[in-house]
Amino acid sequence: MRVILRDYQAKAVENIRDTYRRGFRAPLLVLSTGAGKTVIFCDITERVILKKNRVYILVHRQELLRQTSEHLDRLGIDHGLIAPGNSLTGDPVQVASVQTLVKRLHKLPEPDLMILDECHHSAAGSWRKILDAWHHARLLGVTATPCRLDGSGLGKHVGGYFDCMVEGPTIRNLIDRGFLSHPVVYAPPSEVDLSGVQIKAGDFDQKQIAERVDKPKITGCAIEHYQRLCPGAPAIAFTTTIEHAEHVAAQFNAAGISAAHLAGDLPDTVRRHRIEQLTNGQLRVLTSCNIISEGTDIPVVTAAILLRPTQSMGLYLQQVGRALRVCPGKSKAIILDHVGNCLRHGLPDEERSWTLDASKKKKREKNEIQEVRNRQCDVCYAVFSAGLSKCPQCGAEVKTSREKLMVVDGELKEMTAESIENWRKIRKIEEWRADSLEEFIEIGRQRGYAPAWAHIRWENRKRRMRARQYPPTLGEYKENRMALA
Repeated sequence: MRVILRDYQAKAVENIRDTYRRGFRAPLLVLSTGAGKTVIFCDITERVILKKNRVYILVHRQELLRQTSEHLDRLGIDHGLIAPGNSLTGDPVQVASVQTLVKRLHKLPEPDLMILDECHHSAAGSWRKILDAWHHARLLGVTATPCRLDGSGLGKHVGGYFDCMVEGPTIRNLIDRGFLSHPVVYAPPSEVDLSGVQIKAGDFDQKQIAERVDKPKITGCAIEHYQRLCPGAPAIAFTTTIEHAEHVAAQFNAAGISAAHLAGDLPDTVRRHRIEQLTNGQLRVLTSCNIISEGTDIPVVTAAILLRPTQSMGLYLQQVGRALRVCPGKSKAIILDHVGNCLRHGLPDEERSWTLDASKKKKREKNEIQEVRNRQCDVCYAVFSAGLSKCPQCGAEVKTSREKLMVVDGELKEMTAESIENWRKIRKIEEWRADSLEEFIEIGRQRGYAPAWAHIRWENRKRRMRARQYPPTLGEYKENRMALA
């Protein structure tokens, strides 16, 4: 049974076919979360097997394998599953777990086409072994986020596998047309101190991050804002570790909100059952550690609760994307960002430029917000474009006065790009003026930082002094102070 494609899906299929006709071997389709990537590549699969060709669809999670298999079933396409507990079949279409397929390469014929779901993972070891072994097959990559945390590109010219990019409509376009839900982002006042947190493989060290965010105060703030802003809404809370996920679920349950955690160490049947419970209303909240950040289709999810700080724009967009799918009775998607990811990476529906090139990594402080293009309402804490003069959620006027951004008695002041920049300058100058470890310790104490922050800053200061880097002038210091008065 052929599915009737939406206009942009049909256009994507035609554009992909055109790339092959023009001699490209490995196009990459970029399409927003919830826009129907599975529908598109299953349609292409159906077309390919009509020509007696063999297609392998590669996925990296059991949830994605099952989801793809179910869609092929609806189309009436016979297929095999290459996954633990499944025997090999001779079907021309195979849905394969990457972790299993890499162990069975010698038992299978090379396909004519390999479709790589969530293909931003294709630079990883198991994917590479498969792609290098079957280097004559054509490729089709699909992802909502063609970027990698390490900055490596996905293009063939920079060591990847793809030779052209096909882009679908933007998130904003899909929202305007009613195909995705409008995201409303709130950044509640729960400050997370990231000073001294190490960066591993391009992202915050998860063990250290867990120590900062797995606290009753932060989880309590998440529960409070869930109850106030979207009470009873199906929600997914994204956590740092399995233990963190368990703790958050326990606190939601203690507050009378039914919750359960998801983690990779749970049996597939348990994970599936808990997702079904969220769908049918038996559970209100699922807490997830690296399980449903990508691909999993749960349209009823109305809220994404961000409890994991990340340097990865891709991970951030994948997580908020879980709440963007449309569903009957769902008027908007609520994003509760308790860790400042929207300030690091922007609002979900902002315009973004994608490329197959490698990205240049800008060196920055480990706890520094990278770029701020938005404002926050100091009445309801909604985050929105800096160009608006009123909060789109509560209608409060946006103040034009420059205020220092900080947490005082649990409340955030107004955030604008200008005030945040001045805030950063003041903090840097305060650190430059410190002449001893004791003074750094005092600055850290006033900011609520862990003692390790002072020692790290003092060591950095000594290196700068040896490199003859001197502090700003007293005039600059006073000028920035006055700007925030």
